[in-house]
Amino acid sequence: MWEQIQANRRRSAVLIIGMALVLLALGYTGGELMMPGAGIFGLGVALIIWGIQIAMYAATPESLLLQGALARELQKEDSPQLFNIVEEMAIASGLGFVPKIHLVDDPAPNAFAVGRKPENSAVIVTTGLLHRLDRDEIQGVIAHEIGHLKNRDVQFMMLAAVMLGSIVILSEIIWRSVRLGGRGRSRNDSRGGGGQGQLIILIISLLLVVLGPLLAQLLYFACSRKREHLADASSAQFTRYPEGLASALEKIAHTPTTVSFASKATAPMFIINPLAAAGGNGLFSTHPPTEERVRILRSMSGASFAAYEAAFHKTCGGSAIGTQSLRGVQSTPIRDASNEGPIETRIDATYISRRAMGYLRLRCNCGLEISVPQGYEQDTIRCIRCGSALPIPKVVAPEEPPIISATPAPPNAPMLQYKRTGTGWESFQCACGRTIQLSPSFVAPQIRCGGCRRLIGIV
Repeated sequence: MWEQIQANRRRSAVLIIGMALVLLALGYTGGELMMPGAGIFGLGVALIIWGIQIAMYAATPESLLLQGALARELQKEDSPQLFNIVEEMAIASGLGFVPKIHLVDDPAPNAFAVGRKPENSAVIVTTGLLHRLDRDEIQGVIAHEIGHLKNRDVQFMMLAAVMLGSIVILSEIIWRSVRLGGRGRSRNDSRGGGGQGQLIILIISLLLVVLGPLLAQLLYFACSRKREHLADASSAQFTRYPEGLASALEKIAHTPTTVSFASKATAPMFIINPLAAAGGNGLFSTHPPTEERVRILRSMSGASFAAYEAAFHKTCGGSAIGTQSLRGVQSTPIRDASNEGPIETRIDATYISRRAMGYLRLRCNCGLEISVPQGYEQDTIRCIRCGSALPIPKVVAPEEPPIISATPAPPNAPMLQYKRTGTGWESFQCACGRTIQLSPSFVAPQIRCGGCRRLIGIV
């Protein structure tokens, strides 16, 4: 496997260098297009834009991507089965750490992974994935994304996205400048100098402005296609059940709804391109055809890399992993299906997403479910169906006044208390206003608030 990983890294480095050359050429010729003799200035603008993008990449690209997707980090109490699957696949892969789990409230099933470092790594899934796929299928998807983390694909894809974004921004600046201001003239032009040389530069500049983003996009897509087969092979080995991922790919590809937050820059990061779910063989394909990936997985006689290599060669010809990586690989039998259904219902998946966003869930006696936003300051809320005033569940601290900020409490601060009203899901407000969730399986005598860090006794 290391052989193919190293080959992917070499190809990615070449492709990213190619995108950098496109960016610099676009900057120089764009400067000449706007004002003859201003190529160096355009080159400087390109470097500035690239520097800003790289600084963002070096800082917190994961958080920017997660914020753009409105993803919220889950705790184990939110979805214990999902956490169990992620932990199982992290152990099976030998990853060395368990990535965080983030959830996006979107009905379309899909997933992707982010993270340049272990502490920033995360697997992002949609609510549609939790209730549309069964346990084996979700396990196959999670194993695929952990395969990307294991193979260190994510770092290169995020850097390539930065390069693509820089090229698109610079091209847009040049195009708008030319449309609004026209092409300036230098002193040499005004005296009739320049001639054919300036005409050639003008033609090249126009071609780069129009075709530069397209060329960069082709290079970006080329970074992702080969990696998907390697991640599929990793998923089959980690789960020992290739049919799980094969079935998941079919369901995701054939779902009529598409992920709402996907863009051309982020599409290659998903397990299936949400902008073109069926895949394809064209230059603009970010992923191999879904039918091809499914045929390879279902042609496997075992669950090892060697079985995937044989199935790939039979289906597509050529090699996906490499002969040196396959030396000494032992055969792995395919396990039986677990025959377990979805790990969450559609309603539960929606509630999990709302809890992750801090909404407090209340049920009125008339049967209406009410979601109260985090930080709601009133003690009661009125039901819009029957008009009843519902009290907001809160902790009690009779020995001292309530906390009015989310600043950390002193180490010797008295413990707050909350009394459970049932055995199902419950949510309540801490004295600092933060929403706290208790799952049906929660049995600990206390919990710590994530805002003010106060201990809360559960009775």
